[in-house]
Amino acid sequence: MGYLQDKLQDVAALPADRPMGMPGAFYTSQEQFEHEARTVLRSGWHCLGREDEIPEMGDFFTAQLLNEPLLVVRGEEGIVRVMANVCRHRGMPLAEGRGNTKRFVCSYHAWTYGHDGALLRAPRMQNAGFDAKGCRLPEHKVQLWNGFIYVTLDPDEPDFEHPELDALLSPYETGSFRLVHMAEEEWHTNWKCLVENFMEGYHLSVVHPRTLHGYTPTGLSRKLVSGDGYTSYAANYPDSIESRGDGAPGLSDAERKRSTLFAKFPTQVASQAASLLVSLSIFPVHAGLIRVKWTMSVYQDYLDWDTVQQRIALWEEVNREDREKLERMQVALASAHAVEGPLAEDDYEGTVRDFQTWLALRDARLPAA
Repeated sequence: MGYLQDKLQDVAALPADRPMGMPGAFYTSQEQFEHEARTVLRSGWHCLGREDEIPEMGDFFTAQLLNEPLLVVRGEEGIVRVMANVCRHRGMPLAEGRGNTKRFVCSYHAWTYGHDGALLRAPRMQNAGFDAKGCRLPEHKVQLWNGFIYVTLDPDEPDFEHPELDALLSPYETGSFRLVHMAEEEWHTNWKCLVENFMEGYHLSVVHPRTLHGYTPTGLSRKLVSGDGYTSYAANYPDSIESRGDGAPGLSDAERKRSTLFAKFPTQVASQAASLLVSLSIFPVHAGLIRVKWTMSVYQDYLDWDTVQQRIALWEEVNREDREKLERMQVALASAHAVEGPLAEDDYEGTVRDFQTWLALRDARLPAA
C-alpha cells in the first residue's frame, strides 16, 4: 500500500500540462480502501441527503457510513441532528428506513430516546452504576449547506467553507430547491471511480450518446472553479437547443444554458441546472462496492409532474449507463496491465486532477490510524 500512497503524491506533483491517472490497484486494493476508511473518508464531510427529506419535527431517516449506523432526525426548534443509531444498552439499532416518530424505542428491550438523543426510559433497569441522565446517544458533527445535510465522523474536523463554490451556486438558489425523487442503489465499483466519472465531461458523448450528448456534448465542457475540498465544470448546451427552464430570476443566460456540475469531496457529486438539481451521495462499502443515494430536486413549481417524471426516467438511464461502464471497468482495473495513463486537458479531465490533488494533500496530512 505504501507504493500507492507514494504514487498518489508523485501523480499529484506532476506538471499541470502532463497529468496522469492512477494505476488500477488504487481502485481495487482492499488494503488501500481500508487506509482511506481510516483517514480521508473518516475525516471527510459526507452528504447524507436533502434537508427537506425531514421537513417536520420527528421526521427521520437512517444511513450507514463506513462502520457507523446513523440516525438523521429533525427535532425541537427544527434542529437537524445526526446521532449514532445504536442503543446504549446492548447495541441494537433504534430505527430502520425513514418515517416520523415522537420518540425512538429500541425493539430489543424498549429503551426509549428523545429526538435529542436523551434517554427517556429504561424499563426495569436496577443497577447501582447506571446513570440515566448521563446516558444518551452519541452525536456526530453536522453542517447544513445549500439545502444539503453533511456529517463527519471526526469530532475534530473543522467546518468547511467554499466561498467560490458558494458564489457559483448562489444564482441558482440551490438551497430552495424542492425534493421530488430519492432512490438508493448498489454499484459494484470503487467510490473514487464514480467521483471521477461524474466529474469529467470527456465521457459524455461516448457513454451517453442518446441521453446527454444532444444537450451536453463533450466538446462544450469547460472547467469552472476548484479549491480545497471541491471542483466543478460546466456542461454547456449547444446554441441550437433552448435552456432547460428559467429557474431563479438572478440567473444569466449562460447559467441557464448549462448544467453546472460540482463535487464536494470526498463523496458527493451533483448537477445543478436552472430548474433541476441532481445529487449523488456515495457510501463506500469496500474496494469494489458502493451504495449510491441519489436525489432530484426542482426549482419551485416550474416543472409540471409529467416533465418531472421524464427527468427522473432520463437520470435513471444516465445512471444505468454510468454504472454499467464503471462495473465493467472495475473488473479490468485488477489487471496487471491497468497502469497509470495520461489525462485529457483541463476542460475535460482537469477535475480528476483536482480530486487527485485533494486526496494527496489529505493523505499527507492525516495519520494512517
